Amino acid sequence: MRIATLAIVALGAMSLAACSQPAEKAAEAQADAVEAKAEAAADQMGAQADAMKANAEAAADSIEAKGEAAAESLEAKAEATKEAAEKKADAIEDAARK
Repeated sequence: MRIATLAIVALGAMSLAACSQPAEKAAEAQADAVEAKAEAAADQMGAQADAMKANAEAAADSIEAKGEAAAESLEAKAEATKEAAEKKADAIEDAARK
């Protein structure tokens, strides 16, 4: 009798396990799908972030190059102005000596 009771209990446990397996498998598949979707979204966001960084760096490089060119141009104008002033001052001094 005891063996029969144990057999019935074991059969009941096995049937419960068999019933819960499809539900567990479905839940696991759903969880895997959610995880895969989140990973794909995260990968896409990472790619967008990388693209934004690359664009920002390119823009910064362009701005830096323009700034350097403008600074060099201004330095050249300053040097030319200084040279012109020196020539004018020399001319004034030469005229005063005569």
